[in-house]
Amino acid sequence: MNHEPNSNSGDAAIAGGESLLRKYPILRGISSPEDLRKLDFGQLEALAKEIRSFLLEVVLSTGGHLAANLGAVELTIALHYVFDSPVDKLVWDVGHQCYTHKLLTGRASRFSSLRQMNGLHGFPLPEESPHDAYGTAHGSTAISAALGLAKARDLAGGKEHIVAVVGDGALTGGLAYEGLNHAGHLGTGILVVLNDNTMAISPSVGAMARYLYRVTTGAPYLRFKHDVERLMGRMPLGDLMLEGVERFKEVVKHALTPGTVFRELGFRYLGPVDGHDIRELTRILTLAKETREPVLVHVTTTKGKGYAPAEQAPSQFHGITPPSTARADIPTWTDAFGEAAVRLAEADPRVIAITAAMCEGTGLAEFERRFPDRFFDVGMAEEHAVTFAAGLATAGMRPIVAIYSTFLQRSFDQIVHDVCLQNLPVVFAVDRAGIVGGDGAGHQGVLDVAYLRLIPNMTVMAPKDEQELRDMLYTAFQLGAPASLRYPRGSAVGVPVRSEFCALPVGKAESLQEGTDLCFIALGNEVQDALAAARILGQEGLSCGVINARFAKPVDGVLFAQIASQVPLIVTVEEGGTVGGFGEAVTRCVNESEGNCCRVLSLGIPDTYLPTGSANEIRALLRLDADSIAQTARHAFEEIVSAPSGRER
Repeated sequence: MNHEPNSNSGDAAIAGGESLLRKYPILRGISSPEDLRKLDFGQLEALAKEIRSFLLEVVLSTGGHLAANLGAVELTIALHYVFDSPVDKLVWDVGHQCYTHKLLTGRASRFSSLRQMNGLHGFPLPEESPHDAYGTAHGSTAISAALGLAKARDLAGGKEHIVAVVGDGALTGGLAYEGLNHAGHLGTGILVVLNDNTMAISPSVGAMARYLYRVTTGAPYLRFKHDVERLMGRMPLGDLMLEGVERFKEVVKHALTPGTVFRELGFRYLGPVDGHDIRELTRILTLAKETREPVLVHVTTTKGKGYAPAEQAPSQFHGITPPSTARADIPTWTDAFGEAAVRLAEADPRVIAITAAMCEGTGLAEFERRFPDRFFDVGMAEEHAVTFAAGLATAGMRPIVAIYSTFLQRSFDQIVHDVCLQNLPVVFAVDRAGIVGGDGAGHQGVLDVAYLRLIPNMTVMAPKDEQELRDMLYTAFQLGAPASLRYPRGSAVGVPVRSEFCALPVGKAESLQEGTDLCFIALGNEVQDALAAARILGQEGLSCGVINARFAKPVDGVLFAQIASQVPLIVTVEEGGTVGGFGEAVTRCVNESEGNCCRVLSLGIPDTYLPTGSANEIRALLRLDADSIAQTARHAFEEIVSAPSGRER
């Protein structure tokens, strides 16, 4: 970004991190993977214990992804022990399991600044370190990216090793299989390390998850191997005979182990191997390193390893939020959506809920409990989720697809082709819309208004409070056509909620207060900031109107044109991108209306990716907090009235 951050929280955390490291002598001595290779296995195991303690101490304070990182400690140590990063390339999928990687590559002293303004990013970031070979904040991407790196190496005549570290949850996404298929076809040297902990954020779903589970919990091959070795060990020359049956074992292994699937895709399969045994991991990874063909190493780990609460409830400890001052008596936007979805499902047996590995995150846990036959978690497969919903809608069902804004964009083609082109009644509940905060640019939900507005047949809504969210969800079901509603992360407004639903007039905005000097037209959660800005300016003598837009598409062109004929300045406010966003729609309405010379000032997120930081820090940086909105509007109004053609006050 071109903006200068206005927070030194990251700098303070860096100083604190250096002090914290004094408690961890082995970790403190690791400034690069080269230092790691000087340690013996006993020291490596002690280092793993230190790293777990360090991660717990920091992440429980700062927030971040905990369970996945606790499970990947030994695996990451072994990878950096065997491979020579940054010459060899490690690509992480999903990138939230990269914390130990960051600690081993010179960033331990800065780790207390994780996910803070000016601090460490929560995902791999090439600009942050040469050891971060590729930026991965979304799932199922690593195999394709690693294959690209491998072919670039081949074309340049290089010899470096390319490793994709893939969680089993990522194998629920179709892109992972596209990468596996192409890698097996090309036959070039690439290593895929499958970190199998049976979990994505929610438990991994699908046939592949069941397949991997069968292998790691008593596969026939393991019983066969044990029986043969026991028998041979009792016979004369048993060791020699064991060597003689190795080829026979390989034949049987092909028939009895899950590696068959990966072999058929063109990979050499090694495993499963205990992902918490550093000695065995280094042995297997060294063997894989010597192979110049596609190799898949199947590693089994425990998500949340070493921290009992996370081992017992890994979904709850997937992401830790830092201590909050939010009021516990106010529901989150997500909770309000989940409750409304359950109410609608009670009244209509056609209502179906679909999510993509985010049951708890999208507020659908109660829906799943109440209506298990009408709830579907499709894994990290947003494209499939949308087309699956289209099929359900074609057959008369009324599906809700609940997905975070940043992940919904992965299914853009399916929304266009499978839902909107056929004008099917699929409702998109777009969670985490707007500024999300600590997860950085890859998780900000700033594009959905723009990319949904441009699709024919799509209605785009954003509620100002939890009551309006309920009514918009109900309205979406009344449309019988594609519809979406977006809402942010965190606490809602806290307004009383009616027991009954109310359908809203489509495309009609709500006038909250009138004004004669300027008018704020705000979308979604920015309505509250617009009201606060109007109060600030009202104390300074300016008369400000406030409109709750409700709809980003269709917009209330009649009302907006009317307002443009009454005030010299309209200020649109949205927590979304200004390029193609709601403000552009209002500007077009005003420009196409006759008999006015009103200026439209659009406030929102500029054409850039957002930094890491808290949501409030980023809003202040972008001047989207109430005080900044008021100040910007005041300056714009003063420019208008002071101009030669401006009106008299």
